[in-house]
Amino acid sequence: MDAVREEEEHEVVIVGGGIGGLATALALHRKGLRSVVYERSESLRAEGSAIGVFRNGWRALDQLGVGDVLRDKAILVQGGQDIWVDEGNQQQPIPFPGGEARCLKRSDLIKALADALPPETVRFGYKVVAVTMDPKNMFPTLTLNNGSSIRAKVLIGCDGSNSVVADFLGIKPTRLFALCAVRGLTSYPNGHVFSPELVRIKRDRVMVGRIPVDNNLVYWFVTVPLSWLDRKFPDDPELIRKLTTKITEGFPSDAVEMIEGSDLDSLSITHLRYHAPWEMLVGRFRRGPITVAGDAMHAMGPFLGQGGSAALEDAVVLARNLGRKIASLSPYERGKEIMTDKIGQAFDQYVEERRMRMVRLATQAYLTGLILGSPPMSITKFIAAIIMVILFRDRNEHAKFDCGNL
Repeated sequence: MDAVREEEEHEVVIVGGGIGGLATALALHRKGLRSVVYERSESLRAEGSAIGVFRNGWRALDQLGVGDVLRDKAILVQGGQDIWVDEGNQQQPIPFPGGEARCLKRSDLIKALADALPPETVRFGYKVVAVTMDPKNMFPTLTLNNGSSIRAKVLIGCDGSNSVVADFLGIKPTRLFALCAVRGLTSYPNGHVFSPELVRIKRDRVMVGRIPVDNNLVYWFVTVPLSWLDRKFPDDPELIRKLTTKITEGFPSDAVEMIEGSDLDSLSITHLRYHAPWEMLVGRFRRGPITVAGDAMHAMGPFLGQGGSAALEDAVVLARNLGRKIASLSPYERGKEIMTDKIGQAFDQYVEERRMRMVRLATQAYLTGLILGSPPMSITKFIAAIIMVILFRDRNEHAKFDCGNL
């Protein structure tokens, strides 16, 4: 933990050093705005094993200036297929988004974003435990876990689905899907034989998915109904692997061997969460010079592969709007109440640009989660499928989005 004075003051403070926080700091840096990121962990976080990035995400990464660095880390994903074990391994192509798609190791993405930032932008080992606002000048104050406090002129919460900043704004807490997911990576030193595509293997209500990261590394995930598991998930990676191996009994041997040979350090098991799309439609995402981005704003299930890319889009749109407003201020105005007004205007524009994009993503992910998590022939599954057809005739429209230039 770095030394912090009893009270510090910064122009822009970002809470959370995950994908959203680092991308937002980098976007602001590209616009000439310095920020400080407070991250609760002692080092860069890379939970989640890997992340799928479609062309909308690559557009954002190119705007951030790290796209080419990351392209060398992962091969192109060229389509996909579903396989139903219960129906004699029947196969069907997955309608796959066109354009660039790759599966990146989360650690590669996090490192690329962090390496592009100025030194000492990220401060590790600090957890924000409370947010307050001065009623006179509307500047926020953050209380840290070591008892010190930070004053900011601008505060951006990128602290995930259990966000302290989102709580301060009054954003409704996340809800739980009836599903959990196990994620991991498996290394093949001599190379794997899998084609460069997304494959989803389904048996009963369990789904095993895999996507090659490169010629020697494969990302995989398993989704299973929560009712099939004990309420308390194991923390020990070996126990997670044993549990997952048991869940996937009866799946093709290459899938089972992939799980059995997984890298223990990469394994995680989580109960899937989401922000309700109807609450996002009317939610308040800005108060004074405070807003949120990433999962703090729009946690959604992983079913579209858009959670990380949506956070990258947030970063570009937020920095574009904030950069324009702050650039219009004189040095004198930056310390006055007019700055708070301009920042509020910038954040309102940011929220306006992002709201319907987020609502559509969250709705599609929510419906997909209902379909996957509901028992066969249930009325919930039937209704969700009908709404999906009505609202999302093009299931891959989400990947065609362009967040624009920084």
